[in-house]
Amino acid sequence: MNETAKLDFEQGPIRPPNEAKSLLIRVTRNCSWNQCLFCPVYKGRKFSRRSVAEVQEDIRTIKRIIEDLKELSRQMGSAGEIDDRVIGRVFQSPGYAHAYRNVAAWMYYQEFNVFLQDANNLVLPAADLKALLDFLREEIPWVNRITTYARAKTVARKTVEELKSLRLDGLDRVHIGLESGSDAVLALMKKGVTAAEHIEAGRKLKEAGISLSEYIMPGLGGKELWEDHALETARVLNAIDPDFIRIRSLRIPDRIPLKALVNEGTFTPLSDDEAAEELRLLIDHLEGISSTVTSDHIMNLLEDVSGTLPQDKGKMLAAVDAYRFLPPEEKLIYRFGRRGGAYRSVRDLKDPVLRTKIERAIEEVRAQHPEGMEAFLNELVDQYI
Repeated sequence: MNETAKLDFEQGPIRPPNEAKSLLIRVTRNCSWNQCLFCPVYKGRKFSRRSVAEVQEDIRTIKRIIEDLKELSRQMGSAGEIDDRVIGRVFQSPGYAHAYRNVAAWMYYQEFNVFLQDANNLVLPAADLKALLDFLREEIPWVNRITTYARAKTVARKTVEELKSLRLDGLDRVHIGLESGSDAVLALMKKGVTAAEHIEAGRKLKEAGISLSEYIMPGLGGKELWEDHALETARVLNAIDPDFIRIRSLRIPDRIPLKALVNEGTFTPLSDDEAAEELRLLIDHLEGISSTVTSDHIMNLLEDVSGTLPQDKGKMLAAVDAYRFLPPEEKLIYRFGRRGGAYRSVRDLKDPVLRTKIERAIEEVRAQHPEGMEAFLNELVDQYI
């Protein structure tokens, strides 16, 4: 391995699941708000803006890594292509930096999308974002889609003309954490934004021609506000009509601030059964929009609640009902399999081999922890946070 194989550049801690094959470039560090009670990320870390020069230097490093990968490929007889042999060498050999491997995977999958980290890059001056977008496409002209996270409040403060300019500069998609359309829930969770601001931000992005992903969080209202959470979230989504509605179910591990509200008794988490009821209510009230709904995270109980509205609404409701109408023991088997990563749909219950393994595992847990099945299931899913 030569010295160029040790090339590295700065990357942040997270990206959306659907950006798993994307090149990750860190533009800001951490979150400019960082007060949401449900969020485990960035806590205790200060927000900062990276300079244009810093990010441009990272892009130059990425270009050098690409050149280094192509040379490695030629040396291995793969004619500059990042094929199975080359990607195997990079990931199996010690010494390659994590960011170097991200570039290798990006070249291997050939989707050529880029995700700009961290949580709120639209807080940067428009001129800085333009400079970075222009430089990225100049240095790596085959880049396809460029996406980023943003706060709705930040977007709402921008004009449609400013957002259209960013679209012309190459920003293709924005991911926004809606979480809830209920002002009561948003205030309780210290989200720092209102339902009206969410609607304003979403509509502006749509008018500007920027693809929009809105994230919703089943369970965020708890037992106290579950109905308001479901109905108001549907209302806000109907007002926005985002390109994507992405489901991210609430989890409450010990390390997030919301756990304190649980301990003091002011927030009561929903059970899986209750969360399914809430999700059904929300989906049932999505009207007049053409969004694509995705349940693309292992934390979600029902991965097959997905489709494009309005034509797939019945299918999504049926996917929820397939779980709701299971007998209690069947629900437990499914939940155990899902939380352990084995099941993706209620239909998987029909796999006899997998079912036998899960039933045996349930028996073992019951024997060792007769009162602790729910705690065990929570531990299974919380490992993915």
